[in-house]
Amino acid sequence: MSSTATTTATTTRRPRTASSSSTATLRTKGAKPKPMLDLIATPNYREVRRRDHHEADVVIVGAGIVGCAAAVAFGKQGRSVVLLEKSLKEPDRIVGELLQPGGVQALEQLGLRDCLEGIDAIPCYGYQVTYHRSPVHIPYSSIQTPTCTPSNPPEGRSFHHGRFISRLRAAARATPNVTVVETTAVDVVKSGYSGQILGVECKTDGKQDYYFGALTLISDGYASKFRKQHLPHVPQVRSRFWGLEMIDAELPMPNHGHVILSDAPPILIYQIGTHETRILIDIPENLPSAAPKAGGVKNHLMNVALPALPPCVQPAFQRAIEAGKLRSMPNSFLPSATQKTPGMVMLGDAMNMRHPLTGGGMTVAFNDVLLLTTLLSPATIPNLEDTSAVLTQISAFHWSRKHGSSVINILAMALYSLFAADDAALTALKTGCFRYFQRGGKCVGDPCGLLAGVLRSPMLLVYHFFAVALYAVWCRAVEGPVWRVPWVLGVESLMVVWKACVVIGPYLVWEMRQ
Repeated sequence: MSSTATTTATTTRRPRTASSSSTATLRTKGAKPKPMLDLIATPNYREVRRRDHHEADVVIVGAGIVGCAAAVAFGKQGRSVVLLEKSLKEPDRIVGELLQPGGVQALEQLGLRDCLEGIDAIPCYGYQVTYHRSPVHIPYSSIQTPTCTPSNPPEGRSFHHGRFISRLRAAARATPNVTVVETTAVDVVKSGYSGQILGVECKTDGKQDYYFGALTLISDGYASKFRKQHLPHVPQVRSRFWGLEMIDAELPMPNHGHVILSDAPPILIYQIGTHETRILIDIPENLPSAAPKAGGVKNHLMNVALPALPPCVQPAFQRAIEAGKLRSMPNSFLPSATQKTPGMVMLGDAMNMRHPLTGGGMTVAFNDVLLLTTLLSPATIPNLEDTSAVLTQISAFHWSRKHGSSVINILAMALYSLFAADDAALTALKTGCFRYFQRGGKCVGDPCGLLAGVLRSPMLLVYHFFAVALYAVWCRAVEGPVWRVPWVLGVESLMVVWKACVVIGPYLVWEMRQ
């Protein structure tokens, strides 16, 4: 957008203030005129600014997980908020259906815990991981923290994504100081003089429109149209999840997520309603069993995925395949980066993504909203138009969020590398990981706490990851013939430990970069 267009739009949309006219007044039906100075800070006037002049303290693009939570948090702080969404219809997607305990805790801190009620959400008490039909239980009750004990275990929730979003949007509408608008954001409004983001250009019913704010928050999801202009990284797609909705499926362990491991890529199963269960089958690019000449995705589902499933799940899976409602989503990796654009911040999948195998996306999102709104609270930043102070807090946000987001990001990508093992060293690590979980105690409690978003120590993650590598070598040594022990301890041990470094190293580096 040209600087001329920006200046014109700003001028035509900005309301008069007391500084521009000392005698300015507002009239309401049946009331005497009152000076603008008496009304300038009232809720009614702030609503007029949002509705008629399209101005607010915060303009948020995207009424999804992040946008709704941020709108509620800023609104409760007394900030004036405009929340923009291209379609307010209930979404129907196969993402954002599993909220880990760390996300539930953040949701409660945001005052949005009741959004989990009335949507047929299913309590989740942990995982069952099955490797070649041998199961191991990974319960949330094994997590040991001052607030998490066997008598008071953390709890996750799984649900239909659209129902949850509808409750979050209703909460945003009901929050004082928040106005929700159905419109399509097409570009940012940028000052040609300072480079500061002043708001967004939109299309409303086919007509050009503008919304202005001291801070513009972009949360338009994994396919963000604004990311390329303002962030240095692009998403890397590693595979796709192909999803089906199974009806009245019998799960080996109800109220638990299920991870099915074999020689094929992993399968994830979790219940999202009283009668509905989601199954996600990971299919990497160029997988031979899913190649067109082999029969495509359906061949992989019928001849690879189906035999790997527990027998009790197979009938419902076959019925779901026959129903034909197969959908897919990309599994992407996008590292975060320090944001330096004045007047704007990006959150959610627009800013940071990891493989959804561990279901950590919404946990990262809600904790990010909680942290950012705390850093930008009126007590710290009285006026969001203080751009330099806001940028300082956004820089602090980038590093402060690492305690939680780094653990979830690294764990998701490292576990996927192991669970989708395609060479001997990775397969040894995958086997060692499963055997490690079977040991119980801290070997299952700490990894479960990291997975749940309750434990937030990157060093604890690194410790357990390399403990898995060493235990994998030990398993190879004791489970094979005696004559192979020198080879395993001398050569294979180096290969396995080196592979562990190759798997986790790049993600550690990404998280430490600015």
